[in-house]
Amino acid sequence: MIEPHGGTLINRIADPAEKQRLLGMIGTLPEIQVSSRVLSDLELIATGALSPLEGFVNRDDYYSILNTMRLTDGTVWTLPITLPVSRKISSTLNTGDKIVLKGKDGTPYAVLDLEEKFEYDKEAEALAIYKTSDRNHPGVRSLFEQPPIYLAGKVTLLNQPPVDFPGSYGTPAQLRELFKENGWNKIAAFQTRNPIHRAHEYLQKTALEMVEGLLIHPLVGETKKDDIPADLRMESYEAILKHYYPKDRVHLSVFPAAMRYAGPREAVFHALVRKNYGCTHFIVGRDHAGVGDYYGTYEAQEIFNCFSPKEIGIEILKFEHAFYCRTCKSMATSKTCPHQREDHIHLSGTKVREMLRKGENPPEEFSRKEVVHVLVKGMKDG
Repeated sequence: MIEPHGGTLINRIADPAEKQRLLGMIGTLPEIQVSSRVLSDLELIATGALSPLEGFVNRDDYYSILNTMRLTDGTVWTLPITLPVSRKISSTLNTGDKIVLKGKDGTPYAVLDLEEKFEYDKEAEALAIYKTSDRNHPGVRSLFEQPPIYLAGKVTLLNQPPVDFPGSYGTPAQLRELFKENGWNKIAAFQTRNPIHRAHEYLQKTALEMVEGLLIHPLVGETKKDDIPADLRMESYEAILKHYYPKDRVHLSVFPAAMRYAGPREAVFHALVRKNYGCTHFIVGRDHAGVGDYYGTYEAQEIFNCFSPKEIGIEILKFEHAFYCRTCKSMATSKTCPHQREDHIHLSGTKVREMLRKGENPPEEFSRKEVVHVLVKGMKDG
């Protein structure tokens, strides 16, 4: 099976004895409340999804990621995983402290061994990661709204954060075992934060011709407000898988991460994470992890040219923008269809959302009728 990124699948989950020891220290340790995004990152670090990270990045790794898209040891890594706090909170903490990280519900989810605390430049981070400092960009807006100090250090998970869709959840270790049991040696992963429309289906099934298994891995963490809610998306995934996909070759599992909308850099991040889950191939289509017009149509594919295949370690399947051709009467791309643009129905998650908000039913060339039924009913009920 494919090696995790960095060679080792990280496990920062406390064993029973360590958990009891650390829980026994609560009340004597400083505590901070963290956001839902930080909780998502905690879970992903602890289960190895963000291997080789063992915690929140320190100053040197942070600046290395911003400037070189690598950790200081040269390992490819494109997004800084950080823990922001206010100056007031930072002033009460000292390096070497063990800090309890609590959720809004008061549950102690993890302990941070504080290695370092440092101030950062939000403008510089925005330009490096998002290629813009425009506050209308959801990732940039979130960055500028967060506190100004980062805490760094290894984490130890005490309690698993609440999991949405527990019946469709799997850690990297669990999915690797599932792939092994299924006899899948080549597995393609598909990242999505939208319902599956016909263009997605075309890319996924094209990939299935090359591999033995397909992991549909929808992101169900924090997204922007106008994205279709995760529960509605999951219902639409289940509907399309039931009717149009081979049950023994496809697995649906949630990816409990927050969306950054970082375009090209997030495409690399998504690929490396799926490598940790045991996937050998990763699908990158049009404007992966993009938002608005901040990134070029195929910029998320072109960024992989900055690295050697060995450094990435997972094969990237780069697809053209797929569409339905009225003359071909099928899905196609510019590589396979000779007809004029007027014959094409271009599909996107953005268009689906626009039509649903207007109370319009997307046509069958746009999305399968079972998916349309779920979305229309869900948006109406919501």
